[in-house]
Parts: sequence; C-alpha cells; structure tokens
Amino acid sequence: MRFVDLVPALSPEALAVLGASGFVQPTPVQEATIPLFCGNKDVAVDACTGSGKTLAFVLPVVDRLRRLEAPLRINQVGAVIVSPTRELARQIFEVAQPFIATVAWLRALLLVGGSDPAVDVGSFKENGGHVLIGTPGRLDDIMQRCSTMDLRTVEVLVLDEADRLLDMGFKVQLDAIMQRLPRQRRTGLFSATQTEAVEALARAGLRNPVRVNVAVTQVQPPGVKSKKQSQGAEAASDATQRTPSTLHIQYILCEATQKLPQLVAFLQAKGAVTSLHSDSQGHQDKKVIVYFLTCACVDFVAAVLPRLSQCKGMTINALHGRMKQAARAATLAAFTEVPAGVLLCTDVAARGLDIPDVQWIVQFDPPQDPSAFVHRVGRTARMGRSGNAVVYLLPHEASYVDFLRVRKIPLQQAPLSQQLPDLQSALQRQSETDRLVMEAGTKAFVSYVRAYKEHHCKFIFRLQDLALGRLATAFALLRLPGMPEIKKGKGLEGFTPSAIDPDSVRFKDKAREKQRQVVLKQQQQRRQEEKVQRRQQRKQAVQQPEEHLPAAKRRKQQDREDLLQLQDEYTLLRKVKKGKMSASEFDAATGLDF
Repeated sequence: MRFVDLVPALSPEALAVLGASGFVQPTPVQEATIPLFCGNKDVAVDACTGSGKTLAFVLPVVDRLRRLEAPLRINQVGAVIVSPTRELARQIFEVAQPFIATVAWLRALLLVGGSDPAVDVGSFKENGGHVLIGTPGRLDDIMQRCSTMDLRTVEVLVLDEADRLLDMGFKVQLDAIMQRLPRQRRTGLFSATQTEAVEALARAGLRNPVRVNVAVTQVQPPGVKSKKQSQGAEAASDATQRTPSTLHIQYILCEATQKLPQLVAFLQAKGAVTSLHSDSQGHQDKKVIVYFLTCACVDFVAAVLPRLSQCKGMTINALHGRMKQAARAATLAAFTEVPAGVLLCTDVAARGLDIPDVQWIVQFDPPQDPSAFVHRVGRTARMGRSGNAVVYLLPHEASYVDFLRVRKIPLQQAPLSQQLPDLQSALQRQSETDRLVMEAGTKAFVSYVRAYKEHHCKFIFRLQDLALGRLATAFALLRLPGMPEIKKGKGLEGFTPSAIDPDSVRFKDKAREKQRQVVLKQQQQRRQEEKVQRRQQRKQAVQQPEEHLPAAKRRKQQDREDLLQLQDEYTLLRKVKKGKMSASEFDAATGLDF
C-alpha cells in the first residue's frame, strides 16, 4: 500500500508534503491508524518504537482541522498534543510544521519548560496557537495563565508516549488539561508499551476506542521451519516480541571496574570517531548513544572520557534533565548534525526522539523502569532500518536477561573485549589532581547507590548484592562518602583509600579554584567567629561572682558548661565522620591546632 491509497483520509496537500519528503509507503501502524483517526474513532495505538507513530497522529490532526467549515479565530485551539519530554515535544513540532504550513490560517505553538511562561502567553495572544504541542506542566500552566484561550473548539487530543505520561507524576496536570477540553473530541493514545497501562485508557477519556496493536513476529532460529513473519493491526500471538526484528540486542556480564574500560574498548572498536568516510581500519562513521542511571553518572563519564588518550578524536556530548533547556537543545542538535559521535545521556533521551544514523545503543546501566529498556533501544533500528544494542550487567544482575526474555525482548550474550585498556590508574590520577573529577566521581557514586535502591526490579537489583568497594574504585573515589547505605566492612572489598587528602585537591580551572578558596576562607572565618563566641559565653558564665554561689551550685554550673562544650565537640565529630569536615578543620574548631 502507498499513502495515495489512503485517500480520502489524507488530503492532496498532505500527500504532496509526504512526496516531497520521500515518504511513499506508510508503515503498518500508519496504515492501520490514519483512516481510523481521520474518521470519528478514538484510537489506542500499541506499536514498537521507531514504527512511525508521530506521522500516524500528525497527519490526522492537521487534515481534521483542514476540513473545518470555518477557520479558527486567533484565540481558539483546535488540537492539543501532549508529550512527556521537552525534546520529544520539539521533535513533534518540527515534524508537524511542513503539514501545518499547507493550511494558510493554521498556527502551531510549542509549549515546553525552560523559558519564561509570560513569553509563551504573549506569543499566543499575538500569533495564536491552533495546535498546542508541549509538556503537561507547561500546557497546564499556560492554560491557567491565558484567560483569552478558547478550548471549547478543541477537536483532537493526542497523548504521545501515553504510558509514560500516566506514570511519571503528570496525573494532576493531565486531569486538569482534559477537564478543560470538550468531551465531544477525538482522542488518541500512542505508545510502545501501552499494554501495561490498560487502566489508563479510562482516565484519558476515550469513548469506545479502537485498539491498534502492531506486533513484530519473532524470527525463528536457522534451520527451524518458521511461520510467515508479518506486521499487522490487532492483537498478536504469544510469539510476538516487543522490539523490531531488525534490532539485534546483546548483553555483557562484567564487574563494575570493567564497565568503563569495556565502553572505551567498544567505542574504539565500533569507530565512533568523526571522519570523512572511514578510519584506517575500515570502520565507518558511527553514532553511539550511551545511557546511564543518573545525571551525576553522565557528568562523571563526560568529565573523564575526553581526557583519556583512547578517546582522542571522539565527539562526546552529554545530555540529562538537570541541564538548562538551551543547553539540552544545543546538545541534541549538535549530536544530530555530526556524522559520528557519542551521546552520554539519561532516560530524558529515551523516548520518541528520532536521531538519524544511530547505529548502536549502549546501556551502561540498566534503567530503573524496565519499560524504559524498550524505549532506549528504540533510538536505533527505526522505520525498518537495522540497528544494534548492548547492555552491561553486573554478575549478580544476570537474571535480568531472563526477565527481559519473558517480556518478549530477545537478547544474546556478547563476548567480553579481551584487550581492555588500563584506565584505572588514569582515572585515579585525574581524581587526585583535579577536584572537578573528584567531586563528579563522589556525586556519581552517591546518586548511583541511591538510585539503585529504587530499582523497580528489586528482586534482581538488590543493594545488598552491590559490590560497593569495586563501585567506589570504578568512580575513582579517594575516600568513601559518609552515607547510611555504606556499612563498615560489608561489600567494601576492592577499594583502597588514596594517600592524597581530598581537601588538598584543587580545581585545574583557576577561576573555580579561586572561588573555592574564597568560600573556604569564609567558612573558616565563620567557624572562628563561632569559636570565639562560644568562648566568650563560657567566660561570661565563669565571671559570675563565685563567692555568692554555694559550692553545690558552682559544681552544677561547671557541669553544665562541660556538657555544652562536650555537645559542641560531639557535633563537630559527627561532621568529621560524615565527611562534612576534615580532621584539620576539627582541630581548628576545638582549639587543638597548636
């Protein structure tokens, strides 16, 4: 089937844009969804990632508004498209723009966080926004702020990555948005893992929806007579898998201290180096996306990789949710444009993003939510193209492979790289000579341990099985941080504290080190003032006329002063044990630095 065969569901204008963009044949999900959604049907679409779901709702939305009897006024809204992340919302906006441009009066407005909401309100009042595309929080905020916005004319509501929207804390915002919209509207839910959120369909306000389930039949092993492999609408059999058949997923079992060397060896072997055509070994340019458990882990690896000699020539970008919106957009655009490179990121870049020419997905850490596994690997092998993915697992996490297979995600074990670079000494040297790396490693360690405790698969990812000593070594820690998860002598094998005093490590950035010294001086001055103040208070108490006090009262007063001093020193000692104060600072505060 071709797109022209979907007439009259699609307009000639939409077909012209599709033809100019090189789209001739619809994907199975587009073929099944577009006629239904262009008509008077609500749809709940369940299809593997990379199957073309964005066009499956953008085309019906635009053509439905095109067929309105009269154009919408500047303050009227015709469609609302909700996305869980800013990056995905921006991508939907860019995909929709060429089709929206074919309707003279139609305007789209992107509403995402990271900017002044007053600017968005002003933009709507001045230019209108017949199609609102954005994240739940910003959409809800602008709808509250903009009293002139008329939502009674909304024809279509789309919830993209619906399972994630209904699962990541957007319930209040989604309820508020849907309560403002008319009930007589078309609603579409689109996701790659929608089968896990059946109860969400009622919440979303669908009326007798048509379920579109585009499944992928598993490929039988060589020599085994297989059934006809197909992709089609409606429910699939038990033999279906959750990932595209063109996606090859592997796993590697290794210790925590081997993960970064394995990653560096992998990047070298796969040729993730920017070049015109290929390197001396014949490696073609490749894009690699590497996923981590936390933002701090991304920052640590982003700090150390460019300093390694093995990574010279690699274009390395970092992306996570704690970055400012402008930086996130610039990083994503830069990675999209380069012919080869590495993107280090969290699950903020796991859903819906269509980055061209991504050959490999590396899951350095398995995700907290197992459903995110499918979305991560879905950044490659999109629209029928081939792709590869690999996940690194610690030895005690081996049962995660069986867990994924039960969830229809096939994996094969990959061999370990035999010639691993010796990175540990280089990492330790970086941590001992640059405070930036030292602090990044400590933050990464703490965030990783705390995130590990919150894994959804607690029966596999158990904190008591985590080798904290090897993990601390992998993050090049000089000292173990004071945190309740670290119990003395338990799981700390493989870690040796550095002879370097962490307080003596300076920033290589002179401006940052100068700022640190100013802060340290201010802290020292403040502690000295507090020390003098405590001494004055004790002196005033001692200067009370003792001749008027009986001996018993003098002893009680002395006991109270001794107790106060002991409490002060105990408080400072607890700070030392927690790593908030060094031994030298303790001596200075207690008057022992003589």
